[in-house]
Amino acid sequence: MNQSDTSDTSADLSLRDAQNQIDRWIQTIGVRYFDEMTNLAQLMEEVGEVARILSRTKGEQSFKPDDEPGDLADELADVLFVTLCLANQSGIDLTAALQRNLEKKTRRDADRHKNNPKLSS
Repeated sequence: MNQSDTSDTSADLSLRDAQNQIDRWIQTIGVRYFDEMTNLAQLMEEVGEVARILSRTKGEQSFKPDDEPGDLADELADVLFVTLCLANQSGIDLTAALQRNLEKKTRRDADRHKNNPKLSS
């Protein structure tokens, strides 16, 4: 994230706040949550959109003549939206889950990446 992305702190949103906002949106605009399998399919579709953009902008694949480049930020936000929906409907507090996950990775990988010769430049 570059500095211009963080200049407006009034737009900062915690994971918990995001989960709450999405739940309110689903209840008022989205009518109801899609079932988990539909949301899983939606998540795979959105991840595919991220992959399409990155394979063409950072990878070796090129855009087709009639192919729209797409907006990576928007597609990543779509991935996050569906992920938050799945967390909500599964009763998962992603703030707590992410904290536990980071603690696990910190313990497990304290020296792993530092000692990986593939990562030294």
